[in-house]
Amino acid sequence: MTNPTPAAPAWPADLLAQEFRGKRVLVTGSSRGIGAAVAAAFADLGASVAIHGRDEAAVTAQAARMGRGVVPLAGDFADRAQVRGVVERGIGALGGLDVLINNAGTMLGRVGLADIDDDFLQRQFDLNAASAVIASRTALPALIDSRGAIVNTGSISGRTGGSPGSALYSAAKAFQASLARSLATELAPHGIRVNAVSPGTVATDFHDRYSTPEKLAQTAARIPLKRLGTAEDCVGAYLFLASGRMAGYITGQVIEVNGGQFFG
Repeated sequence: MTNPTPAAPAWPADLLAQEFRGKRVLVTGSSRGIGAAVAAAFADLGASVAIHGRDEAAVTAQAARMGRGVVPLAGDFADRAQVRGVVERGIGALGGLDVLINNAGTMLGRVGLADIDDDFLQRQFDLNAASAVIASRTALPALIDSRGAIVNTGSISGRTGGSPGSALYSAAKAFQASLARSLATELAPHGIRVNAVSPGTVATDFHDRYSTPEKLAQTAARIPLKRLGTAEDCVGAYLFLASGRMAGYITGQVIEVNGGQFFG
């Protein structure tokens, strides 16, 4: 038995607006950087958006700047109970969920193996790996109802191992990619697609905290496009993977966005 030939898709001029107008989107870790750019793009395209950050004042201010009824949610994603609470509140405020962007996470400092204590290990794992599992699990009933999509944020460091002192962060980013592939198979019967975006070296305040200007200049010189990425460079990959029309037959994939810095 063969599958029927699907109808040819229509490609209207306002495709993205048609795709996301009225969609309910939660972007974790979106008070700054890539997450903020992604959330703003969804809101610009007419989606109902909830953003999240650890600092209540910062995320509230970010939502006010974005306007368009963006919902601010505060919570520490190194605390599993707070992850559940943020996702539950987001779904309640949005009236359901069509797209979950698992973007929360950061390196928490460059720490070598000999100096990694149990508390640092636990916080790194909870923030950068477990939070995506808990957020996805909490959102699952709503995503089943909408036959929605999940997009995780990985990193080039999940493929290359990153720089010295970033072992736990890099391993957690590899986890994000593997989690997307595993959940893609598990959730496919529910019509839920799961993918990941893997940014390269992107000029956000992450690298202001964890990289020197000299290191960033050396990195940029090695990238074929001869520059670091920007948060806006990453937005298109998230929109593409969230779109049922453009990526409806794509699941379990990791899109590398790195200017040619790494070919996977």
